[in-house]
Amino acid sequence: MGGMKGLLKKGLGEMGFNAEGGVINWFPGHMAAATRAIRDRLKLADLVIEVRDSRIPLSSANADLQPRLSNKRRVIALNKKDLANPNIMNLLELVEFKLKEVISREPTLLVMVVGVPNVGKSALINSIHQIALSRFPVQQKMKRATVGPLPGVTQDIAGFKIAHQPSIYVLDTPGVLIPSIPDIETGLKLALAGSVKDSVVGEERIAQYLLAVLNTRGTPFHWKNQNNRRMEGIRYESEEKHEYNLKNLRQRRKPPNKSDVLYIEDLVMEVQRALFSPLSEFNGNVEDENDLEGLIDQQFDALQKALKITQKDSEARLMVSKKFLTLFRTGKLGPFILDDVPDSKSAP
Repeated sequence: MGGMKGLLKKGLGEMGFNAEGGVINWFPGHMAAATRAIRDRLKLADLVIEVRDSRIPLSSANADLQPRLSNKRRVIALNKKDLANPNIMNLLELVEFKLKEVISREPTLLVMVVGVPNVGKSALINSIHQIALSRFPVQQKMKRATVGPLPGVTQDIAGFKIAHQPSIYVLDTPGVLIPSIPDIETGLKLALAGSVKDSVVGEERIAQYLLAVLNTRGTPFHWKNQNNRRMEGIRYESEEKHEYNLKNLRQRRKPPNKSDVLYIEDLVMEVQRALFSPLSEFNGNVEDENDLEGLIDQQFDALQKALKITQKDSEARLMVSKKFLTLFRTGKLGPFILDDVPDSKSAP
């Protein structure tokens, strides 16, 4: 396991098994049109809220818009902190502070919310609506922004009047990427966080990248240290019957009962053990892409058993990938920051 010490000599995106399939780009027609519309409306905005994903705070910045955004009064909102918001109210309090600051000088305020796909722009707008309801009077019922777990839910710029005195308008914009993502690993990070459609990249390729990240960081060893109950296979039984599956995690329907919670906990336990066991017996070097690819193949086989997937070969790997990604994206595998961000403790 000596290869896990220090930095990788070769970036994960450059390794053959991740690079296969080439550079990742997703820039459909509605994004091109939306990018032009955002640039035009930015001129009118009094305040811009740029929403980024906390797991990829650097990779989820739209580089093409940065020169224009830097010239505006702007709040950079790092959303989804529970996956990398121990408390989203901190973010909302900052937004409210900025709103009041601008309102003191402007009788009418236009707030524009921008960001790459699936970073939570519409959900943040709905939260701002709730603030406005309690702070400012409004004449008519407000329309809520449409929220969904997949990228591309918002495809047109939508305007909402959230307060009447003073007049505050919010523009919810479609998530837009740049026409050409500069490197493979940035594209894989965006895909893993759900900002690029799975069908563009392929679930198996995304899951393979996630496994590479977990292995090179030694994450399964951290799981072992954090929760020995799970790794040793000790289960808690519930008298209630669970009617839960991984689709419920994404769709956020009725809250899970105690049995459902235990079912998910035990499923996560099995997945963590499936990744830990091959890694603990691994004699290769994770800096060597052939060794790492072999380890990942073993973990795919172990995950298939853990997730009780009966399909064969490529169909099985696809099903494994989909379920594994769902656990990651819903935070069941723990919080992660995928970007290499500076350590604030070491900053001068």
